[in-house]
Amino acid sequence: MRILIHICCAPCALMPVKYLRSQGHDVMGYFYNPNIHPYTENQKRLDTVRQWADNAGLKLIVHDEYDPESWLRNVAFREEMRCRLCFLGRLDRAASVAAKGGFDAFTTTLLYSTMQKHQLLKQSGQDAGRKRGAEFWYHDFRPMWKEGVQLSLKLGLYRQQYCGCIFSERDRYLGAPQKNRRSK
Repeated sequence: MRILIHICCAPCALMPVKYLRSQGHDVMGYFYNPNIHPYTENQKRLDTVRQWADNAGLKLIVHDEYDPESWLRNVAFREEMRCRLCFLGRLDRAASVAAKGGFDAFTTTLLYSTMQKHQLLKQSGQDAGRKRGAEFWYHDFRPMWKEGVQLSLKLGLYRQQYCGCIFSERDRYLGAPQKNRRSK
């Protein structure tokens, strides 16, 4: 199969791309992550993906659209739904590219992360695929997590400490806010 794989970052792409290739699939990468904040973080991740993809011989489509206002407008006042909205936005774009590009299917490296909401990701990918007329190729890449972390360290890849959005950066330092927490 010819598969388009949405890539959130290089460390998360290592094992899914390796697995897909080992299964005989023709894989092309796709970078689109409007959630990543701030700009310098977005550029670090993109530069690392480009360098790794070049070294791995992976063709890459990049939609480098740094537009925090649009992403924030999409999740404002719906912060409790931010992950679903973020997944849907990115996977909808990947599904559209896959459909227009004649790919047999699309998937995402987000399915590799042990930190992401896996079932929500799966549902979001399926929803995006139905909407755009593209098949969502589902696989649970999480069992490869430890091997991928070791490989990313061996390769010296930039490893980020949060998913990318401003809320996850806050949560990494302060923890997730409690529903009824008052501002001080």
